[in-house]
Amino acid sequence: MYMQKRQKSRFLFSDRWLDRHSIVRNMEAFQDLIVIVLCLSLFAVMLIQLWGIAIALTQPLDYKHMTAKILFVLILVELFRLLMVYLQEHSISVGVAVEVTIVSLLREVVVHGALEIPWINTLAICGLLFVLGGLLVVCAKTPHMDCMSANTKLCPIVYKGDRERQNELEFQYSRQCDENQPLG
Repeated sequence: MYMQKRQKSRFLFSDRWLDRHSIVRNMEAFQDLIVIVLCLSLFAVMLIQLWGIAIALTQPLDYKHMTAKILFVLILVELFRLLMVYLQEHSISVGVAVEVTIVSLLREVVVHGALEIPWINTLAICGLLFVLGGLLVVCAKTPHMDCMSANTKLCPIVYKGDRERQNELEFQYSRQCDENQPLG
């Protein structure tokens, strides 16, 4: 006794409000909204920091403090770029994330001073910078690393055309197989 299979694109309640595709689409839209709010917030913080730098230029210069502020703005710019890449491709760029981490580490060294940091922390920072530098070299040598999981048009290696059309062909094949199943 054979029974007809349920459609693969829906939950158990096929004609109700629990449609998997609409839930995923709505959650992605909500996630994009959160990222847009983060981008606007980051942009506002950058403007505030630039205003602080402009005010600090009118006073006697503290080079250490000024360098720390400028590096902080650069970190914010890199984080903004990371969020922009995420909005475009819905995937985190490993190369940009490594760059943000390297700049953040170097900012901490500049702010605290290389001679004031304990030797064990200096050794740990050097090891982390060495590993991050190696990861950055690997990302530079294989530019497809960041886009392989995104499967977008910006990635010429993985993109194989319209993904939805391919899914529709798979569903048509699945429906044909379901129709050929005898009902018992």
